[in-house]
Amino acid sequence: MENSEYIETVNRIIGVLKSVYDPEIPVNIYDLGLVYDIELDADLVAKVTMTLTAPSCPMAEMIVEEVKYKVAGTKGVKDCDLVLTFDPPWDKSMMTDEAKLELGFL
Repeated sequence: MENSEYIETVNRIIGVLKSVYDPEIPVNIYDLGLVYDIELDADLVAKVTMTLTAPSCPMAEMIVEEVKYKVAGTKGVKDCDLVLTFDPPWDKSMMTDEAKLELGFL
């Protein structure tokens, strides 16, 4: 895969991740800072490393399944390998300025 194709595909993945919301928070998971890393391997498998706002998040399973489904269905991606981690733990400083503004932190 050429570098420009790689970048375009990763940008499409980011766009898809911006369509995933925790139903309890009116900001998408990408702008919340829950996505730590996105990699795309030679087999077009996207590895998404992410976290949740809390390990006991009641919507965890739904969010994880939605991310896997949407990323795997992205043009240029054959599958999604989602890695859920709590290291480092999420905190408000990981949010974009837009997310902080939306949630009243700015």
